[in-house]
Amino acid sequence: MTCLDNYLPTIIYQTSFTSIDLCSTLFSQPFSTLISCNNATMPFLQALSAIGEVFVSKLIDFFLDKLASSDLLQFATQKKVLEEIQNLEKELKQIRRVLDDAEERQMKEQPVKDWLIDLQNLAFDVEDVLDEFATEIGRRNLMMERRGSSSKRSRLNIPQSFNDVLFNRDIMFKIRDLTAKLKDLEPQRNKLELRMTDWERPTRLEERLQPTSLEIENHVYGRDKDKQIILDLLLKSDDERNFVIPILGMGGIGKTTLAQLLYNDASIQHHFHLKAWACVSDYFDVLRITKEILQAITSVSCNDNDLNIVQEKLQKELSGKKFLIVLDDVWNENYHDWTILQSPFKTRTQGSKVIVTTRNHGVSSTMGALHAHSLELLSDDDCLSVFAQHALGARDFEGHPSLKEVAEKIVRKCNGLPLAAKTLGGLLRTNVDLHAWEDVLESEIWKLSKDQSSVIPALQLSYHHLPLHLKRCFMYCAIIPKDYEFEKEEIILLWRAQGFLQEARDKQCIHDLGHKYFNDLVSRSLFQVAINNNSGFVMHDLINDLAQSVAGEVCFKIEGSQQISKHARHLSYIAERFDGIKKFEGIDEAQHLRTFLPLRFSSGFLCDNYLTNHVLTNLLPNLRCLRAISLEGYQITMLPDFVGDLKLLRYLNFSNNRVIKCLPESVSTLYNLETFLLKGCRNLEKLPSEMEKLVNLCYLDITGADKLESMASNFSMLTNLQKLSIFVLGKEKGHKIGELMNLSNLRGEL
Repeated sequence: MTCLDNYLPTIIYQTSFTSIDLCSTLFSQPFSTLISCNNATMPFLQALSAIGEVFVSKLIDFFLDKLASSDLLQFATQKKVLEEIQNLEKELKQIRRVLDDAEERQMKEQPVKDWLIDLQNLAFDVEDVLDEFATEIGRRNLMMERRGSSSKRSRLNIPQSFNDVLFNRDIMFKIRDLTAKLKDLEPQRNKLELRMTDWERPTRLEERLQPTSLEIENHVYGRDKDKQIILDLLLKSDDERNFVIPILGMGGIGKTTLAQLLYNDASIQHHFHLKAWACVSDYFDVLRITKEILQAITSVSCNDNDLNIVQEKLQKELSGKKFLIVLDDVWNENYHDWTILQSPFKTRTQGSKVIVTTRNHGVSSTMGALHAHSLELLSDDDCLSVFAQHALGARDFEGHPSLKEVAEKIVRKCNGLPLAAKTLGGLLRTNVDLHAWEDVLESEIWKLSKDQSSVIPALQLSYHHLPLHLKRCFMYCAIIPKDYEFEKEEIILLWRAQGFLQEARDKQCIHDLGHKYFNDLVSRSLFQVAINNNSGFVMHDLINDLAQSVAGEVCFKIEGSQQISKHARHLSYIAERFDGIKKFEGIDEAQHLRTFLPLRFSSGFLCDNYLTNHVLTNLLPNLRCLRAISLEGYQITMLPDFVGDLKLLRYLNFSNNRVIKCLPESVSTLYNLETFLLKGCRNLEKLPSEMEKLVNLCYLDITGADKLESMASNFSMLTNLQKLSIFVLGKEKGHKIGELMNLSNLRGEL
């Protein structure tokens, strides 16, 4: 064991794993050429990217609002700073006048799209500088309010220190540099001959809240015959050659939906003693899958990380019982891996079954299945019922006969693929305007897609017709790994940190708006309820591919050997037990990252994680544009002071750290911090003493911080708090229950 000083608090060694080759035998239909493989440049993603879109207009509108704000203009009293702001505003207005035309033409003209991508990267830089400006204004306002200043103008107009003068100088040069870079795009803009339009500052629009259906698919059409065939194999066949029953089909054809229908059937409930569902995905981790099966059967968390112990426990639970296990989304054809996974099944009771859903013929033979049940495409009538269910909440058009003809034409373009019908139905959900339906039918996207399958244009249409605010929220979800179950609250807080919910009237409405946006994406079938967890959500693999294609270089997941782009803004990865230096090689190229997000599949929360010290001392301190950092689950004994230098930080998740006792005082300088998560920090004894400076803090979760001695003093000054999990009483002034009197925005449970 070497490099002991590279980890906090303890180092074992740096680990890595070799990716399993998943790209051998694919589903043998024409669509199979579009199926993705791990660590490969996928034709499916290429096809999506070819008709992807870039939208910058909403961002530019927001900048122009900020530049015209009275606070900023009062703050920028130095003549040179004001001149630079006016030059930037003038350049942005010129660009804004051609954006409507550019965003419309990008679908057909690649040079226009390339120009928009360059503009988008610069727009993100402008946003960083304007956020920095707004932070300084807010900091000075707060400082003068706490000093009892009587005049807002005086506290904005008079620099308070030499540092303030330096800030003005620094911001002036940054704005000048950005204006020059925007001007550099002008020759290409002129060459494209973009049409100029009159631009008016948009009024704030309140989107209607769409009705949602959070149930797992209640209505499944066209699968009665398939269901009965497999039910017969499950209930009537004790032939050991039918122990494994594969459901085979292309992406989006409904394999998981059918498996779920079987799993929840009443006859299955009575026939089998035990049931378990495990999502396998493209990384075949035998330990993780075995633990998921064990936990599903026992309803008890498994903290063991020794495969032999876990398999012995599972075998004991299964012994003498007839069981049904569903392995969803299997890619791996490695016979050795399957042999190890099925070890606990060898002493099974006759009649036990395993259902496997897969796109890959090779998986079926590897698992020794007698035959695989291949799903066919739906008939036009069944596809129309799927479409009607998601568009109108009914199986037919009896209530809206005028829409039936155009619906039939749309459905024919779906070519019998349920996901295409479901997604397009979700796009038109509760919209009974005939013209809107005709727009979808006649969209250029059907013509632009060279792919003969229905799924690419159908998915692209679902994105194309999203309102701009939902486009940005959906694109951000490209950082979510495939098959990762996420909570609604988790995503809303991250959206909030990125400023995607700024259309809300005030801070108290922001979270409600986040719920509205999330529910809208559910109603459009872009998110769906997780199978084993009604409070969790997942994205279909192809929807996940869509998000990645529209995000482009903006969102990056560390997986395989892919290199991060310097233009990346959001980073995620699956945390392992030991995350060493090698994992983060090249990440420092992305100097403008806004999200640093390690994620764990459900079983990953049951063990401690360790992070190389390099991330804490070299990588994160240099990422000054970060809005969201999660270090959840990492056992870090001391958080370095660099956190206080991340002035734009709005989200800090330090949950499930079981060793830390105190936090650096520099956390109190995070003026923008809105979400502070310390859940499960069971050894945490005290909070930063000057937390009253966190005037924008809305969410503080200290659930499970049982050793916390008291709250910070002057806690009553955190008047924007909406969620507070617990309040620890103390005897001293500022720590008593009276501190809650001024926290009038608190919601939920305390």
